[in-house]
Amino acid sequence: MKKILIISPHYPPSNLAAVHRSRLFAEHLPTFGWEPIILSVDERDYEESLDWNLHALLPKNQHIEKVRAFPVSKPRLIGDIGLRAFFQLRSRALELVKSESIDFVYIPIPSFYTALIGPYLRRKSGVKYGIDYIDPWVHCFPGSDKLLSRHWFSMHISKFLEPKAVKYATLITGVAEGYYQGMIDRNPQLKTSAVFAAMPYGGEAKDHESLNALNIKPYLFNKNEKFQLVYAGAMLPNAYGPLEVIFKTISSNKAQFLDVEFHFIGTGYLSNDPNSHNIKSLADKYGLWGSIVFEYPKRIPYLDVLVHLGISDGVFILGSTEPHYTPSKTYQGVLSKKPIFAVLHEKSTAAKVLYETNAGQSLCFNGEIELKKIEDDFVLSFSEFRRFAMNFNPGQVNHKLFEEYSSKSVTKKLAEALDTLFP
Repeated sequence: MKKILIISPHYPPSNLAAVHRSRLFAEHLPTFGWEPIILSVDERDYEESLDWNLHALLPKNQHIEKVRAFPVSKPRLIGDIGLRAFFQLRSRALELVKSESIDFVYIPIPSFYTALIGPYLRRKSGVKYGIDYIDPWVHCFPGSDKLLSRHWFSMHISKFLEPKAVKYATLITGVAEGYYQGMIDRNPQLKTSAVFAAMPYGGEAKDHESLNALNIKPYLFNKNEKFQLVYAGAMLPNAYGPLEVIFKTISSNKAQFLDVEFHFIGTGYLSNDPNSHNIKSLADKYGLWGSIVFEYPKRIPYLDVLVHLGISDGVFILGSTEPHYTPSKTYQGVLSKKPIFAVLHEKSTAAKVLYETNAGQSLCFNGEIELKKIEDDFVLSFSEFRRFAMNFNPGQVNHKLFEEYSSKSVTKKLAEALDTLFP
């Protein structure tokens, strides 16, 4: 088999969402002729809580190398683990490329700084490398236009570093084409020198099957007579606009939602802080907090999330005003065997997944110009979803179509792209 070095500073037992990208690629790549070696940072240097149940899902003989990172500075000026461990990762990567006869180096981002290891390894050893865009690198967050603000600096540093990182890349992948299209526009020379492939997060059925053996009990909320939906995962900056419209609409039609509960899990602005609420103030503004809307800001372990999805009546998915955003929680939702209600940009591939597999219903809008559409259609769409949920049977989901979005099928696309580089 050819050997691929995956440089992923966060890896299980890290409980960050992005680790599943590398975890599932590494699990299935051997099936398609690629032996993965993972280069990560020692878990003692992680800031987030550790998830040893997730770690237990890794293949027993997986080759994982770890380096230590510099500690987080006080005050916290440098927290990004890719930056704190940059030189250690770079040094060990070069050693592995030489000692293990690595054929290809694959770098998922973020952390964005690790992408700069790619061109370094190419210069030193000639090894080919690729970058996987889990998130866009150059990104205009709210406040990016404010001179000398944190987001302004971040955007300009990104614009400076990204061309250096991608200059010699032979493979560019992403969760969807929109995640790296801006990079292509800024670096058009890559159209003739690199291979491109878009692969969503895949769903892994074995993760859900493992719950039976772990005996994890729900602890954030209990099942009751109300219609309970779970939103699990971080909130994107451009998702607050749609969310406020939803809360405003629910508040104006409160009588129709008195028997509904929305539970937001892991949405805090600090992953380990149970008081870092992002949703509470908005729910308070519209009189929904503690009756219809609940938030548990601290990020909880991945398998614990699946347990809470299991006791819910449905999964709530909220997209962004940006068309490229494709929520990975879509695939968790399908595999949880719960009906899914999603509010998504019409160009999000998640809407296509729900429609084709008959796993749920979507209220689609076209960016910020159509937020009024959410206000106009939310009550009717939610009522239709409740009827859909009442008659939902997991057997109605077209799992044959969903197989296209399984982690194994997604990994196959990656392997096919890699194989084109080694004819």
